[in-house]
Amino acid sequence: MPWFSCKASLPLFLLATSISAFAATPITITADLSEAPRKLWHADITIPVQPGPLTLTAVKWVPGNHRPTGPISDLTGIVFRANGQVLTWRRDDVDLYAFHLTVPQGVSTLQVHVDAIVTARVSDKLAMLEWEKFLLYPTGVPVREIQIQPSVKVPSGWGVGTALTPTGTEGSTTHFAPVTVEMLEDSPVLTGQYFKEIPLAADVTPKHFLDVAGDAPEDVELRPQFLASLNNLVHEAGAMYSSHHYNSYHFLLTLSDYAGGEGLEHHQSSDNGVGEKGFANDQHAMLDGDLLAHEFTHSWNGKYRRPAGLATPDYATPMQGQLLWVYEGMTQYLGNVLAARSGLLTPAQYREALAYSAANLDNKPGRTWRNTEDTAVAASILRGGNPAWSNWRRGQDYYDEGELLWLDVDTTIRQLTHDQKSLHDFLVLFVGNGLDTGPIVVPYTFDDVAKTLNKVVPNDWAAFLHERITTLNPHANLAGIERGGYKLIYTDKPTSYEQAMLSISGNIDAWFSAGLRLRHDGTIADVRIYSAADEAKLAPGEKIIAVNGRAFSPEILHDAIKSAKGSTEPIHLIVQSDTYIYQISLNYHEGDKYPAFQRVEGTPAVLDEIIQSMISNKTAPAGRKP
Repeated sequence: MPWFSCKASLPLFLLATSISAFAATPITITADLSEAPRKLWHADITIPVQPGPLTLTAVKWVPGNHRPTGPISDLTGIVFRANGQVLTWRRDDVDLYAFHLTVPQGVSTLQVHVDAIVTARVSDKLAMLEWEKFLLYPTGVPVREIQIQPSVKVPSGWGVGTALTPTGTEGSTTHFAPVTVEMLEDSPVLTGQYFKEIPLAADVTPKHFLDVAGDAPEDVELRPQFLASLNNLVHEAGAMYSSHHYNSYHFLLTLSDYAGGEGLEHHQSSDNGVGEKGFANDQHAMLDGDLLAHEFTHSWNGKYRRPAGLATPDYATPMQGQLLWVYEGMTQYLGNVLAARSGLLTPAQYREALAYSAANLDNKPGRTWRNTEDTAVAASILRGGNPAWSNWRRGQDYYDEGELLWLDVDTTIRQLTHDQKSLHDFLVLFVGNGLDTGPIVVPYTFDDVAKTLNKVVPNDWAAFLHERITTLNPHANLAGIERGGYKLIYTDKPTSYEQAMLSISGNIDAWFSAGLRLRHDGTIADVRIYSAADEAKLAPGEKIIAVNGRAFSPEILHDAIKSAKGSTEPIHLIVQSDTYIYQISLNYHEGDKYPAFQRVEGTPAVLDEIIQSMISNKTAPAGRKP
């Protein structure tokens, strides 16, 4: 089985230059972020070439995004020079990421200048460089075979954090050791005026670091309990996966209300972005508690082990996402488990978050026409978008569907082996077999997953998995939750997790009751198909301006829902749609509903056992260590 190092690779067009032209002598690239706060970045690239036709390309399919999000429209100021002369170029008529030019006789080096318009992951005080912003490189060769030597220039006094290996500095420019183009695309750089690099888990090899930048000096003064949890995370991940596949690991973290949120995996690092106070208090930290654990897990599941359809040789070959319910779904499960084991989430917060996720899937009518596998196959067209009717369209549900599926797998293994084995036994075999390696990729197929599960415990795992990812089922897979000793219920008050989410977002949740998601001003974000709101013909984009004759407010809406419980009188709404006003009768009489878990007495609390620390529970039976 072939392997490719780190992130996916590049486009294959006309083979215009041989491997030897740029394998023996590395390409060089200097990223100039000295004007980062102006949102205009620069790069100079030197490429060894041979005379004749040459095609260069930008990144199209961005690894980790699982879709063609390469920012080609923001690549500007492109100039090609050889021996001091500006060369003419022409963009490909079909592949708009490709640039054609002719290298004159006697020329062995091409100089390229590019500018990039960058409005995301940057603020006045920090910037996160993902290299697809201005990478250009020759086509026709897998990127794992193209050597490149990077340098980064940053504003004076700014710190630099990355998994790249520094070889020296000149003023504000840091030089790094050569890597492949593939590895460079997999190695973002964080820089900021208010910057810290914090070693983690000093007793663990390879070494781990938290590189953090914020918009104010106090932002990077992180709470001791957060840092303690990150140290725990490194230890717990080592125990869970029994291997490492990186030379060192850097958690890159931005704390900014302006640089945007992010969670993007890389083999030896991760790009993580939260608000300025994202980890400064318990409420914010709870909502972002799984972020670093999730992206860290991807170093094993997604980067080292990667679905064959996502292990493409270049960044032009379309990625095939049919196994994203493993890549992302299992990571969603394991990341949340690791967050709870490490203290990034409390056991109660873990259960409340899982209950909310399960209830959302159990109240998603789109399940009646689109199965879980199709949300993965269609991943590149499902991310983001307007929330209107998203419950009918469905989105990237392979994340949360996968979490429930792998909880089902974990609890099934425990049941079949009488608690002698768990998903941990599968992980040891699947993501390293106890071996440490550098950042390489070992692709896998569906059959590989099923066969490895059968090595843990004999079962018809292929049928088990197929049924859960391909069958149309109006209800979510709650088997793992129930086997874990809990059941999903609805109460008249939100859990602390949901309350924090609503408080910070400013949204209103009447989703599990009347079937409405609203913004704080009464604008309807989505209407649940088959709900009372759907029967009343309400629509996303409309605005509720009055409830039972009173001006709309969140409190008045919930008072009306409570008052209507058990009665036959509808809730009377006045709704604005565009420039028209309508009276709507909402026939809903079951009161407020918020998801929660209820412990099933007399059954083992397997779900609680799953999130117990493996470090502090080393003497427990194998089945107690997932």
